[in-house]
Amino acid sequence: MSPGRDDREQSEGRTFGEALRIGVVSDTHGYLDPTILDAFAGVDLILHAGDVGDAKILDTLRTVAPVTAVAGNLDGDGTDLPAEVSVEVAGVRLALGHKRKRLTKRLVSASDRKFDLVVFGHEHVPMASWVDGTLWLNPGSASAPYEEDDGPTVAVVERVQAGLMVCFIPVGRPELQPPPPSAKAPKGKLGHS
Repeated sequence: MSPGRDDREQSEGRTFGEALRIGVVSDTHGYLDPTILDAFAGVDLILHAGDVGDAKILDTLRTVAPVTAVAGNLDGDGTDLPAEVSVEVAGVRLALGHKRKRLTKRLVSASDRKFDLVVFGHEHVPMASWVDGTLWLNPGSASAPYEEDDGPTVAVVERVQAGLMVCFIPVGRPELQPPPPSAKAPKGKLGHS
């Protein structure tokens, strides 16, 4: 799988040392809360797992660290972002995609490579679980655009002596848009008299 659009050429020459911190974000949907920049201060790399919504978000994230990003289902056909990416960063083998099921079918299951970290988005639910020695991570939605979404979150993955550790960080939410006003039903139409 080709690495697609990312900033590895900027990060490959960097020396990460023993410590490695990766900021992980998904489902920004065109909104980047400023607290995310603070949460990612000092990370070595930022992964965006799709549904970016506006290319300016990636530019803003690049002011903090190099970015590797993939397209989500709402990013449209006009994006130049790849659907999936597999890279190795400072000895950590990772796979990045938007939808877990598609990522599993097209990249992880089809690969003879063993990944240390698999990152996906789409579900708007923060989650981390270990499966056969691989950390599967959904950072949640950074914008939580729907009323039924949990609060918005991002994640930071750190390499520690024991392996990889994840910290979920709550971030600000844009104002939810109220539902469009619906026309009132005439009396008697809903069983009222």
